[in-house]
Amino acid sequence: MTIDYQQLYQNIKRWSGELGFARTGFSSTELGEHESRFLNWLKSGYHGDMEYMRRNADLRQNPADLHAGTMTIISVRMNYLPADLTDPWSVIEDGNLGYISRYALGRDYHKLMRRRLQKLAVRIEQDIGAFGYRAFVDSAPVLEKAFAEQAGLGWIGKHSNLLSRDAGSWFFLGELYTDLPLPELPPGADQPVENHCGNCTACIDICPTKAIVAPYTVDARRCISYLTIELRTSIPIELRPLIGNRIYGCDDCQLVCPWNKFLQHTMETDFAARHELDCTSLCQLFSWTEQEFLDKTVGSAIRRIGHDCWLRNIAVAMGNAPPSREITEALKQQLESSPDMVREHIEWALVQQSSASTRP
Repeated sequence: MTIDYQQLYQNIKRWSGELGFARTGFSSTELGEHESRFLNWLKSGYHGDMEYMRRNADLRQNPADLHAGTMTIISVRMNYLPADLTDPWSVIEDGNLGYISRYALGRDYHKLMRRRLQKLAVRIEQDIGAFGYRAFVDSAPVLEKAFAEQAGLGWIGKHSNLLSRDAGSWFFLGELYTDLPLPELPPGADQPVENHCGNCTACIDICPTKAIVAPYTVDARRCISYLTIELRTSIPIELRPLIGNRIYGCDDCQLVCPWNKFLQHTMETDFAARHELDCTSLCQLFSWTEQEFLDKTVGSAIRRIGHDCWLRNIAVAMGNAPPSREITEALKQQLESSPDMVREHIEWALVQQSSASTRP
């Protein structure tokens, strides 16, 4: 069977759009400067406790080792920000509320996107017959932003997120590693786009913990997303006051980015906020038992941190909240029954509440 790869290229983009992906592009497996940048990032220790980043470094640099025969990577983008959420800044500025990164308010995107990519692969098979492929959604050693940039889906901004002139940065990325040859693309199609960050440093300036240590370089050890999601031990004391009420991830660098005035809201109902998590009091969230936590985070990305880290994060936020008898009592009620790591953060929060209440 002779395959018209030019036509297949157009068909894949159309099928991808029908499956809910906002943009699709093709790239080779070459990483270019992204390879050395990644290795330097590891060398600097910016990955913190994420040892899997170092352990799987070779696979990230060599896609064909991760999936044998890979020649072309199909990168996709899916918008995730619902239009009807409580204003993020109003939540961040209210110390009695818990702020959760907007991507985690609804259904876990990993499974949803992987299923859509699988459907895309099946549709390709129906057209050309069996071919080699493997779908990834932040689930394996893949430098997804590097490939998305090379596929023309956007450019990597100074905050290290992918940015698009027509969609900002509120989107997820996914990939199909395939053994299909890279088609000869029309002029200008699926080529890396120009970086449009210019002299702007808004994301660097806004970062609460100054985790963006240089343009395009994030020290994960200081990043609130890392501290509240990836870190499984105690949060460094010096960083706790800077976290504010962010209990799962952080969006400040996206919220302040000028390009997000062009954001595209999602049409996916699965990404709608559950249990009013876009605007809920810290005391209410802190009162969840482990079973309630498990029940209310079914199908959610939040569940992966576990109940202990959930309580740890909220305790820090409660320590940063305006002095309140309700918060103090809620902290005391959990103190004795909590595991050591959580108890240590509760004790810290109680001291913060006490010292804040005595300040003029």
